[in-house]
Amino acid sequence: MSDAVADTPEAVAKSRKLPLLLGVLFAILGAGAGYYIMSSGLLGVTDNHVLSGSATERPAALPDIAFVEVDPFLISLTGSETARHLRFRAQLEVEAASRDDVEHVLPRVTDVLNGYLRALNAHDLEEPQALIRIRSQMLRRVQIVVGKGRVRDLLIMEFVLS
Repeated sequence: MSDAVADTPEAVAKSRKLPLLLGVLFAILGAGAGYYIMSSGLLGVTDNHVLSGSATERPAALPDIAFVEVDPFLISLTGSETARHLRFRAQLEVEAASRDDVEHVLPRVTDVLNGYLRALNAHDLEEPQALIRIRSQMLRRVQIVVGKGRVRDLLIMEFVLS
């Protein structure tokens, strides 16, 4: 009987090592497979300089753009018990070749933006997604005024509600 008792703890110790050894084996196999997938480009990453960190290749050239500043506004908002104001400043991202055309109609752009912002009330500006919605609405209005293909984006530089 003493032989049976002595064999039991040894068998338990061996069975505890087996999951640990299997875990280490699978970790090594997983690391090797991950390295092979990344180095061979199976995930769709084809640029080797991204993987190697090589700085010899230059990034692509930036597009030929210019920025046209829109005059800042101070707008009184309606729909609130207290008087609230919006301080707004923006720039238009335009094609460099269209810069003079956009500057020529800048008073019209200012008028359109001013009219849109005055139509808003304080409640419209307090929503979480308000700035994204307002920005897209203003960009669409500016693109209509300036003409198709001249304005790439509207960059909001200041949007302060006080």
